Amino acid sequence: ILGRPAGRKRRSGAGYSYVHNAIDDHSRLAYSEILTDEKKETAVAFWQRAHAFFTQAGITVERVLTDNGACYKSLLWRNILTAQGISHKRTRPYRPQTNGKAERFNRTLLDEWAYAQPYQTEADRRSAHPAWLHTYNHHRGHTALAGQPPASRVPNLTRQYS
Repeated sequence: ILGRPAGRKRRSGAGYSYVHNAIDDHSRLAYSEILTDEKKETAVAFWQRAHAFFTQAGITVERVLTDNGACYKSLLWRNILTAQGISHKRTRPYRPQTNGKAERFNRTLLDEWAYAQPYQTEADRRSAHPAWLHTYNHHRGHTALAGQPPASRVPNLTRQYS
């Protein structure tokens, strides 16, 4: 499942930051990066890294659910998923509930990382992201997972069975 909240415009006028996310439906394990745009090439490169992350964790990706962003309607996006043997579905327009797990992750991301504290700079915010994501995946309990973190549902996350 992919979803991404757009960052706020930086005061320096340098543009926007985009948080690209991929969440495993079963475990809620998340892969997330802060990138500079939402272009099809960026989305495909992100997906290749996310897919490698999930594969390394022992998760087989069968299908991907995205919103209706232009980058997910591109031939480049379709071709990469087809080459990987992955089916692609898009959410219904104006129905964020369809992508509920990603939307919930986005809300948690905003509340617990992006706006949890006043950062001095955008670089400070970005540097806090990897630690927050580790906490989310390995230590933060989830109600939907009986209080366990996502890592508890991914037996090969530490690659101990490789």
